[in-house]
Amino acid sequence: MKIIEVKDYQQMSNKAAEYIIKKVIQNPSIKLGLATGGTPVGTYKCLIDDHQKKGTSYQKVTTFNLDEYVGLPGENKNSYRYFMNNQLFDYIDINKAKTNVPSGIAADFQEECHRYEDLINQHGGIDLQILGIGSNGHIGFNEPGTSFASKTHIVELASSTIQANARFFNKIEEVPTKAITMGISTIMKSKEILLLVSGEKKSEALFRLLNEEISENFPASVLKNHPCVTIIADKAAIADLKVTT
Repeated sequence: MKIIEVKDYQQMSNKAAEYIIKKVIQNPSIKLGLATGGTPVGTYKCLIDDHQKKGTSYQKVTTFNLDEYVGLPGENKNSYRYFMNNQLFDYIDINKAKTNVPSGIAADFQEECHRYEDLINQHGGIDLQILGIGSNGHIGFNEPGTSFASKTHIVELASSTIQANARFFNKIEEVPTKAITMGISTIMKSKEILLLVSGEKKSEALFRLLNEEISENFPASVLKNHPCVTIIADKAAIADLKVTT
């Protein structure tokens, strides 16, 4: 693992965007794995700003999102399809047909899981996967206890994850309790992983990732087995950790 320490959330976002932009310029047909939630929003803003000012093109880029809530159509403002359109896709020159998000309203969710997994494989896998980390160590919506061998699947969300996501809804009762997510083995097949960590609330998770043994009880720990992981973390997240790179 390579660890890049930055000052704050804005610098993390700038650094992550620079990293992604460099990869897109090097490989205009890159397959990007994208994440949602609060952590990557600043990065997406930086990508938009660069596109509008410098013209970095995404016309040949294909994207795969990590997950989607079960029960929410793409038009729902709390769906991750809506999030991605609103936070990134609507403001760059990407072909929407090449942006992939699992369906939250599939007629057969098991079939949707197989379809999405196959789609990623048909494209030769993901070149660069962007990840955040949950306070309980979840990556995507792979909660503690998820098998490292898991492929795209339906998951029951942990209460801590539901509570963390409640800020995006009017009330906690509206937060979906299930999601469709890339599996851990799906994520680990990515050629490269970029993990973004910001804020004091994530400092314990980062500490556990760096210092504890690999265990399915802390899903993010599997990243230690990946040959190419870069972590961009701000001072609040790193806190007093003595990190060796």
